[in-house]
Amino acid sequence: MPNQKWCADLTYIPTSAGFVYLAVVLDLFSRRVVGWHVADTMTQELTITALKRAMRLRKYPKNVLVHTDRGSQYAAEVYRDILRGFGGIASISRKGDPWDNAPMESFFATLKIEAFDEITFKDVDHVRTEALQYIENEYNRSRLHSTIGYSTPVHFERAFNSNKQLTITSV
Repeated sequence: MPNQKWCADLTYIPTSAGFVYLAVVLDLFSRRVVGWHVADTMTQELTITALKRAMRLRKYPKNVLVHTDRGSQYAAEVYRDILRGFGGIASISRKGDPWDNAPMESFFATLKIEAFDEITFKDVDHVRTEALQYIENEYNRSRLHSTIGYSTPVHFERAFNSNKQLTITSV
């Protein structure tokens, strides 16, 4: 079901002005990116903003399990307090096990190969513009995913919601 299990992580992106950071929240049901944020510093604000955007987009679901790695931004009390305040549940990877958050690693590999590989980024604003284009227009709305029957995340969710409404109204 949507909004039951999310995963989150961040990645580094080199630019001419130094590294910038992209934090992403992914709904495992549809593989849709539901929250993301780009910043030129890797502070708690980076991951908290991505989480807040996900919560706002999904209308503040309760009891969503948010799985992350053991990074300081996710293990910090501030992040965990905000997640709890939204009614979310924190789940943290086992120590030294990168496979625990494989869907996020897969997303970042796809992003870097399909969208960022050929680009020499100037700065944080350049990364933000390209991330917006790829995540919102290509990944969520155009890219087919084998894990959801070769559908796009947005189409998969719409089909699920339509079928759910049809089922409810036919009862």
